[in-house]
This record gives sequence, structure tokens and C-alpha cells, in this order.
Amino acid sequence: MEDLKRIKIEGKGIPVRGNDIDTDRIIPARFLKCVVFDGLGEHAFEDDRASLKAKGETHSFDEAKFQGANVLVVNKNFGCGSSREHAPQSIMRWGIQAVVGESFAEIFYGNCISLGIPCLLVSQEDAAAIQSALEADASVAVAVDVENRKVTVGDEEFEGHIEDGPRKQFLEGRWDSTAELLSAKDEIAATAGNLPYFNGWK
Repeated sequence: MEDLKRIKIEGKGIPVRGNDIDTDRIIPARFLKCVVFDGLGEHAFEDDRASLKAKGETHSFDEAKFQGANVLVVNKNFGCGSSREHAPQSIMRWGIQAVVGESFAEIFYGNCISLGIPCLLVSQEDAAAIQSALEADASVAVAVDVENRKVTVGDEEFEGHIEDGPRKQFLEGRWDSTAELLSAKDEIAATAGNLPYFNGWK
């Protein structure tokens, strides 16, 4: 389970400003017909990006300076709307490994946990400060410290929050229930083999 641990995510940040950004905006419904999630990354925020482009503006996901970023910084109630897993799948496949924000919709938050994407809460003031810092210098180093509940941007450190349960899952590499079951297959088989109603079964 060592390779599944999420103790500290380091890299570059990318801001997406706005409250109540729902899953339809993260990945438009027309892309939900896919059988697998491959290819969703290129369509993250597709309509928002197109809308801004039509007005002569540029979405952060299209800005060259933010390419290669792996920490997304958002505002309030990010990921609200439908329960589709496609939303966190799309940002993960774009390259996002952690999300920092003021608040998250509950189902989106849960889906991120199941994909191994830590979501740390910060205050409104700190979210705005981090976004402004990234917009001023996209090359600044960013670190999301799950263990110590901290977000570092350059020389600035911000207090973060993540609930004890998900934090423990990330630190121990137990967020992936399928992998956890597979790693314990011998123990499961041994236990099953000792159950009287399994005797003789092949």
C-alpha cells in the first residue's frame, strides 16, 4: 500500500475562481456517454473555456503558464450538482492530484477520496490569497501537506483542514478499497476457508 499513500503533494498550482461551480461546468453532460474515463481530461471545464474564449478571455486551464499544474485551488461549494464521478475523473486526468478550497460538495468530496485526491479546506481569505499568488507567479512552488494539514505557496504557509477519517486513509494508503481488498486476499481466503458453510466449495 506504500505507493497509495498521499502524505504530501508537491508541484504547481492552478486557480479556478468562482463559487458553486457544479459538476456540469467541470465536465459537460455530453461527455458522459463514454464507456471509460480516458480522454475526459482534455474536456475539463470545456464550456467555461469556450465561453471565455469567445469573449477574448482565457480560462486558467488554457493558460500556458498553468500547464503541468497538479494542485487546483477553488472557492465555495466546488463540485455541487449531480453525483457523477466524471467530474473528479476529468480534473484528475487533466493532471490534478490535490484540491484546495473553501468548501466542497459532499458527493464530489467523497468521489475525490475514492480516486486518491486529497481535498483540503482553507479559509475564504486564504483561498483568495493563494489564487492571487498563483496568478501573479504560476511557477511558485506549491505543497499540500496532508499529514500536517498545511498548504504552502512559496514562502507562505496556510492552515488547512481535512477530516481525520480521510486523512488517515490517505496517510495509510487505504483510500482505494479495491486495492485494499486485493492486498488482503490471502487473509480473506483463509477466513472463508474456515467457515463451515464454505466447506467443500470450490
